[in-house]
Amino acid sequence: MKIFLDTANLDQIKEAVSWGIIDGVTTNPTLCSREKENFNDLIKKICDVVPGPVSVECVESHAEEIVKEARKHCEIAENVIVKIPICVEGLKATRRLSDEGIHVNTTLVFSPTQALLAAKAGSRYVSPFVGRLDDISSDGMALVEQLVPIFNNYGFETEIIVASIRHPMHVVEAALMGADIATLPFNSLEKLVKHPLTDRGIERFLDDWEKVKKAMSQKEK
Repeated sequence: MKIFLDTANLDQIKEAVSWGIIDGVTTNPTLCSREKENFNDLIKKICDVVPGPVSVECVESHAEEIVKEARKHCEIAENVIVKIPICVEGLKATRRLSDEGIHVNTTLVFSPTQALLAAKAGSRYVSPFVGRLDDISSDGMALVEQLVPIFNNYGFETEIIVASIRHPMHVVEAALMGADIATLPFNSLEKLVKHPLTDRGIERFLDDWEKVKKAMSQKEK
C-alpha cells in the first residue's frame, strides 16, 4: 500500500520524505490557506520535494472552467494531479481531462456509486472520506470495503485513496481490505511508527548498554 501525506506544510513534507516511505502528497484549499504563501510557489516547492504525485484541488464549479483551471495547475510541475470534487460538472471535466492524459483524483467521495461513476469517467484516483463518514455515525471503512471488489470486478485501473483518516486503525483496515493508498496527516503518520512497548524496549536497551559500558570501563582501569 502506498502512503501519501495529507498536508501542504513544507517542513512536514520534507521530514516525512526523509523517512523514505512517502509515495505522494494530497493538498486541498484549506491546507494551502494555512501556509500563508503564494499558492503556485508553494505547490512548486512541494512538487520539488515529493517523489510522487501531488494532488492539487480545482475550485471552479463548471466543467469548462474546471478544465482550464486543471491545465494551469498541471503547468506548475509534471507530478501535479488535479483534485476534482464528485459532481456532474466534475464528471464532465474528468472525462475531458482524462482524454487529454491529465490524471484526476476525484475527491469528496461518500458512496460506491459516486466512486463507480468517477472511475467510468476516467479518474485515476478516487478519495473516499472515511473519517467524515464516521463523524456522522456511519461506517467509513465499509465504503472502502465495497469499493475494492467493485473496482476489481470490472478491471478499473482507478486507485483508491483512503482519505480523511483519523487514526492508525483506519490505515490497518485499509491495508487489510486491499486499498491502494492511504493519505494521512503528519501527526497520524507519526502514530504509525510509535508503540509504548517499543519505547520501553529502546529505553531498557540503552540503560543496559550503559551498564555494559560502565563494566568495560572498570575492567580497563
